[in-house]
Amino acid sequence: MLYLLDANVLITAHNTYYAIDQVPEFWEWIAHQGASGRIKMPLEIIEEIKAGSKENDLLVEWIQNDGNHDALLLNEDVDPTLVQHVVNNGYANDLTDDEIEQLGRDPFLVAYAMGGDGRCVVTTEVSKPSKRRQNRRVPDVCTSLGLQSCNTFELTRAPRRPRKVLR
Repeated sequence: MLYLLDANVLITAHNTYYAIDQVPEFWEWIAHQGASGRIKMPLEIIEEIKAGSKENDLLVEWIQNDGNHDALLLNEDVDPTLVQHVVNNGYANDLTDDEIEQLGRDPFLVAYAMGGDGRCVVTTEVSKPSKRRQNRRVPDVCTSLGLQSCNTFELTRAPRRPRKVLR
């Protein structure tokens, strides 16, 4: 299984339960899993983290570290038709420009998950099936498109299987 991390996984971990300067083991584990090809992040999601940075942001420093960046980067280009499919079928086919802007980079993450077999989106978002249009949650979009999703804790408990390193 290839796990694709949403930006909120690292942001929430750092800001709450796994601060980089307090639980370095978690971050070493993330980097190791990235280097082994089990966990990856699309460039658009890495850029989302960098775009939200503050001064002296340890998370941005961590992700900009060449070893961490290279280990986590999913070295693929997104298929624009898949992104459009995600928007049209996961959210709504008649979103306004303002609604599309509210989606952020989530459609890209889901489109990357559609781009190969055995992929799972990891997010801190919680399912809320009553949400509609641009307010839909990533787990619900994944479910509607037949994709797997999980949260950070499910990721850390997932069985380990050796897999080929993706570069």
